[in-house]
Amino acid sequence: MSLFGEQPEPATTRPRSRRATVGWTLLIAAVVAALIMSFLPAPYVIEQPGPVFNTLGSQEQDGKAVDLITVDGAPTYPTDGTLDMLTVSAIGNPSQSPSWAQVISAWFDPTKAVVPMWAVYPKGVTTEQRNQQNAQDMTNSQQEAIAAALNQLDIPFTTELGIASVASGGPADGVLVAGDIVLSAGGTPVTAVDQLRSIVADNGTDKPLSLVVRHEDGTQETLEITPQYSDAIKAPAIGVGGTDVFEFPFDVDIQLDNVGGPSAGMMFALGIIDKLTPGELNGGQSVAGTGTIDAEGTVGAIGGIRQKMVGARDAGAQYFLAPADNCSEVTGHIPDGLSVFKVSTLADAMTVLQTIESGGDLSSLPTCDATASALSDAGQ
Repeated sequence: MSLFGEQPEPATTRPRSRRATVGWTLLIAAVVAALIMSFLPAPYVIEQPGPVFNTLGSQEQDGKAVDLITVDGAPTYPTDGTLDMLTVSAIGNPSQSPSWAQVISAWFDPTKAVVPMWAVYPKGVTTEQRNQQNAQDMTNSQQEAIAAALNQLDIPFTTELGIASVASGGPADGVLVAGDIVLSAGGTPVTAVDQLRSIVADNGTDKPLSLVVRHEDGTQETLEITPQYSDAIKAPAIGVGGTDVFEFPFDVDIQLDNVGGPSAGMMFALGIIDKLTPGELNGGQSVAGTGTIDAEGTVGAIGGIRQKMVGARDAGAQYFLAPADNCSEVTGHIPDGLSVFKVSTLADAMTVLQTIESGGDLSSLPTCDATASALSDAGQ
């Protein structure tokens, strides 16, 4: 008889699967990375559809409804429907970047765009400086829109050449100041920047150029400035930035708070024309659009057009006027329910609106899709 019977083998613990350990490690790392990315700033700006404003309507200012466009000194007529101008709102600036989580989410949202920070805020330009420039661009755009509208209606007005800026250390520094009006150069009357540039180039850098200017207090003075060669334009220059100064036969006031940039120019011009002419320019329909404009009525490209088309569709617009130079961004990205027409001039935009108003054949009007097809055919 044995005192000690056969003992069972001690229990053993089954080793944990290496695959499971690796899986848990990766999961934890992913969670930590996601948490970090939720707070880590990204060097991008997110653009998305912004507020929509009907240039024929009003907006609230200080608790009161104020018309976006008012005309004083000329007959005006009732309007209907909308002529919407579009905006793009941006998430992010140099002092407050969006997080990587926001950027990744925006990449998968077709209504938003992710653009490099430097493309919106160039190096050396502060947020305040950019806002100031946008505000100035809006002011200039409104003046150009009034001029374009009056040109379209054959209403005469005068144009003078104003000094917008004077380069520090340049030939005109200490001689001209912003706000001066150049009446003549070298004995020749001038009303445009190109005229002055040509006269300066012909004068050369070896002798002073005589200028007659009117100061903001109304006094006139004859001055002399000797041009210097400019590497920037590869020609003689006096170191000033010029701007058109218009004198209109009646007052047109455009009031729009907290919106900057020049992209509303075309829609402002159309709104002014609609108020100054009998009937409804848009046939009472909902029309939206975007594009810069100059006094001659040339429509220029803008940024964020895909976001603006989404904003127009969401605001109920049926028709959209797009600058011809933006067609490459339009094709293939038109929201359902929106008809987009290509315009290069204010006259083109008027043709679209008159066709809508008369119930004409919209299919005969130029579109960005037609442009894309033509380019494709040319490449074959």
